[in-house]
Parts: sequence; C-alpha cells; structure tokens
Amino acid sequence: MCRNIKTLFNFEPPASELEIRDASLQFVRKLSGFSVPSKANEEAFERAVAEVADSARRLIRSMVTNAEPKNREVEAIKARERSAQRFAAPRG
Repeated sequence: MCRNIKTLFNFEPPASELEIRDASLQFVRKLSGFSVPSKANEEAFERAVAEVADSARRLIRSMVTNAEPKNREVEAIKARERSAQRFAAPRG
C-alpha cells in the first residue's frame, strides 16, 4: 500500500474531510498509476476519488473500538522517529 496513506480511524479529533479526500486521492493515484490524469480520464479519476472518499467515510464512521483515541501530535512524533531511523546514514 502507498506509504502516503495515513490511518484515519480512532483519532481525536476525528479525521477531517480533507484528510479523507487526500487519502482517497493517494489511493486512486496508486491504483491508476497517474498523479494527474489526462483530460480523457479526468472525469473517471475524480469520480473514483469521490467514491473512495464516500466509502472511506462510511467505513470510519461505522467502525467501533474500545481503545483510547490516538493523539495526532504523538503519532506524528513517532512517525518522524521511524523515518529518521529508516533513513539514517549507515554507521561504518
């Protein structure tokens, strides 16, 4: 799956419409292989983004958990730490 698609479920505050659309756009880009569709494919591309966003929104709203909501700032710090470790220069 595309690394740019972030988990949207169980956050406080909940995922925004922009976050859902951005994740949907990344998903459709990955499936189609296009960052920007041609004029001939633009309508189908945008329709797919809207449909994926609708499905994602329904999924997120229908899911339940007993876990405490995640804190966006804490999760962002963890992600930066993982990235720093992954891309750290090898010690030699």
